[in-house]
Amino acid sequence: MNSKQTSKLRQALEEVASYIAPHLDAPLCLKLWDGSSFSLGTQSTNGSTPQLALVIADPGAVPSLLRRPTLDRIIRLYAHGKIDFEGGTLIDIGEVLGGKSSRKRLKAISKRKLLKTLLPFVTMPGANVSASRSFEGDETGSNRKTRNERDNIGFHYDVSNEFYKLFLDEAMVYTCAYFSDWSHDLEKAQFDKLDMICRKLRLKPGETMLDIGCGWGALICHAARHYGVHAHGVTLSQDQYDYAVKRIADDGLQDKVSIDLIDYRHVTDKYDKISSIGMYEHVGVAALPEYMSKIRSLLKPDGLFLNHGITRRAKRKATRFANRPEQRALVRYIFPGGELDDIGNTLQELEHAGFEVHDVEGWREHYALTTRFWCERLTARREEAIEIVGEQTYRIWVAYLAGCSLAFTRGSARIYQTLAGHNAKGPSSVPPSRADLYR
Repeated sequence: MNSKQTSKLRQALEEVASYIAPHLDAPLCLKLWDGSSFSLGTQSTNGSTPQLALVIADPGAVPSLLRRPTLDRIIRLYAHGKIDFEGGTLIDIGEVLGGKSSRKRLKAISKRKLLKTLLPFVTMPGANVSASRSFEGDETGSNRKTRNERDNIGFHYDVSNEFYKLFLDEAMVYTCAYFSDWSHDLEKAQFDKLDMICRKLRLKPGETMLDIGCGWGALICHAARHYGVHAHGVTLSQDQYDYAVKRIADDGLQDKVSIDLIDYRHVTDKYDKISSIGMYEHVGVAALPEYMSKIRSLLKPDGLFLNHGITRRAKRKATRFANRPEQRALVRYIFPGGELDDIGNTLQELEHAGFEVHDVEGWREHYALTTRFWCERLTARREEAIEIVGEQTYRIWVAYLAGCSLAFTRGSARIYQTLAGHNAKGPSSVPPSRADLYR
């Protein structure tokens, strides 16, 4: 693309910005590759443009988007640094452009007029975004025979322990925190989450506990240290396993805590209590009967099982969700083989397997805040992250965390903790009141 073409493109984008601005009227500006910027809303009293900026860092991003205006193309352009943001986080951009009032105002803009302004640039060379960090295997995991769970898990979790340390809390908890007060920081909220899980399971000294998908070992160590149980964790992530083994030794918990690098389906011992925290999303809806049946087979009579998982809104047609652009992007760039259930089906599968459901608690707002913390913390340590994992991986994680926070805030994603008992007859092993949980 020569200088004359880029100049014409710049003029066209200035015209587009001037047309959008009175409709959008947002504290946002459009910044171009040459440093020029155009307000997308009402300017401040001193005439300056807003600090929050949507950046087109490469003119080729425009024809690239015009030819293929998909979520996948936006992700690739962002991962390659062809489009970017400044003056805030990606969540800030999403809140400005994705709010109800903004979406309503944007719908009033004539798409024909915008396309007419930019149409001459459709034939220009697009940005090269062909090589992006994505899963190269069966990303949907729909073929149960060829599905490789270790590869799927490793793609997401074996990025680098040092990378995750940049934005997680000190205990390395990579699941939804629990905010008993919205003013609490992430460290306090994650400690409270670990404790809430232990209280819901009614852990007692001497009991045995299994944590499926135990991450870096935070929960099993917390349960052993504070509740006196013998805790065992399983994971398919080599990085997580190595970290947890060292953690257990450093904390002197070898006599109470153990961990195996195996699939949960290969576990054979029986346990008083079982937790699955943030692993449910990896199973796949088709495999849920096997998942529920296996867990119940590992649980002793009168035992309790806590299932903690992200869900979606229930749809009339179950096939629709798998085809949504955000779900396709999720399995390609973040969680290969992942699939979200809805809470109604989760409860049904629990009952089909013989469990009795005792409690269901929604934590949607808690995860919106948790992922916001993660996104802000990772964004603040951009240079360190890029040095550890490279710019594409850093960008994809920022986009993922921002997208999660926005999805939970808007309610398109939900998360539930579900407590179930092994037996569905006779007295249960839970007290008549739940007052002990919220002391």
